[in-house]
Amino acid sequence: MSKNSHKHGSPEAQSAQQNAGDSGEAQTEPQKGDTGMPEAEPANPETNSETGPVNWEQMSTELGVKLAELNDQYLRKAADFENYRKRMTREKQELTEFANQNLLLDLLPMLDDFERATKSAETSKDFASLYEGIIMIQKQLASQLENKWGLKRFDSEGELFDPNRHEAIQMEKTAGIAETVVKEDYVKGYLLKEKVIRYAKVKVLVPADGEGGAPDSEPAAQ
Repeated sequence: MSKNSHKHGSPEAQSAQQNAGDSGEAQTEPQKGDTGMPEAEPANPETNSETGPVNWEQMSTELGVKLAELNDQYLRKAADFENYRKRMTREKQELTEFANQNLLLDLLPMLDDFERATKSAETSKDFASLYEGIIMIQKQLASQLENKWGLKRFDSEGELFDPNRHEAIQMEKTAGIAETVVKEDYVKGYLLKEKVIRYAKVKVLVPADGEGGAPDSEPAAQ
C-alpha cells in the first residue's frame, strides 16, 4: 500500500468524514429567544378578527341613533312623571276642598228647616211654636252628627275635673269636698269617635283647705 493511501485513507473514509463534518455544522445550538415558531403579526386596530375591518363611520351612526332613542324615552318618562305629579296635586287639592261635601249635604235640610221656622214666626208671631221648632231642629242636628259622623257632645256638670276633657275658666273654693269638681258647663265639650276635639269650658269647685289643689288653667296635651 502506498504512503498516499495511508495518509489520506480510502475514498469511502474521506466521504464519511465529510458527511460527519456537515452534520456537525447543522447541529449548531439555536440562538436565545428563538422558539422555532413563526412570529404572530401585530393586531390591527382597524380590523375585527370575527367581522373583518371596522367601519367607524357606521358604528358612530348606530350609536347616535341609539342615543337619540334613549334620550326620547327619557323625555317621555319625564313628561309622564310630571303629568302624574300634577294630577296627584290636583286630586289632593280637590279632596281637601271637598272633603266635607257629604257633611254639608246632611246639614242643608236643617238649614232649610231654620229658614221655614223663621218665616213661619214672622207671620204667626207665635214664640212658643218657634221655640218648639228650634228645639226640634237642634235635636235632629245632634242626632245626625252623632249617628252618622261620630260627633257627640258630653256633659261635665258634677264630674271630677279632668284636664284631658275640661278647661277651667272659673274656680270657686268650697268646704267639704276633697277633690276638684265641675260645677257648671259654660261651653259644651265634644268627642269625635271617642277623641276629644273640643274641651268643655267649665266652672269648678275646689277644696277650701287646698288639699285638692287648683286645676290647671290649660287642658293637658293630648
